[in-house]
Amino acid sequence: MERIEDYAIIGDLHTAALVGTDGSIGGLCLPYFDPAACFAALSGTSEAGHWLLAPAGGGTCTRRRYRRDTLVLETEWDTGTGRVRVTDFMPPRDETADIVRIVEGLSGTVAMQSELALRFDYGHLVPCMRRTTTGIHAVAGPDSVHLSSTAPMQGEHFRTLSGFTVGAGDRVPFVLTWSPSHLRPPRTADADEALARTVDYWQECHRAAGPRGRTGTRSSSQ
Repeated sequence: MERIEDYAIIGDLHTAALVGTDGSIGGLCLPYFDPAACFAALSGTSEAGHWLLAPAGGGTCTRRRYRRDTLVLETEWDTGTGRVRVTDFMPPRDETADIVRIVEGLSGTVAMQSELALRFDYGHLVPCMRRTTTGIHAVAGPDSVHLSSTAPMQGEHFRTLSGFTVGAGDRVPFVLTWSPSHLRPPRTADADEALARTVDYWQECHRAAGPRGRTGTRSSSQ
């Protein structure tokens, strides 16, 4: 289990996810901060829920950073066969809550793995899951989660697994969407459109919160 200082945060002002240096989301409550967590590996074990997305060889990332003036997290691995980046973010909230993870090949080829273990109520509830045309749909009481991706997925031991390879220039999106289980599943967000919208949102927030002069006017350095 990683240390708390190994986690970075992404969020949408309503809730937040904690992303480890190994590419695993180990802490998340949906759809707000106060419900019981669906990913709680940070405070227990992987059986309490997590979402790993990283090179198949595993290991700590080589570098990571936030895209300038945003809460968009970019994590990179240099492997023996190539270099890969995973971009993690939560788009500004509408009627649903989304986590978007985009795998991008930077050089060479890299074998990747995704392992999703949804465990609601701090690991006590394993959702009922079924396959859809775009991914998987999970339901646990009032909570419904849909995972969509162009990567192949399969269920194994109450987890959703995916293995795929990216080359330079390849982009493989994963979009996890929460909605109330009594409603029809919402339309899955377009990952690249959501990324552009999220970057614009945070950069506009940063500009609006920039330092101002003593009279209340914006500083000339901005």
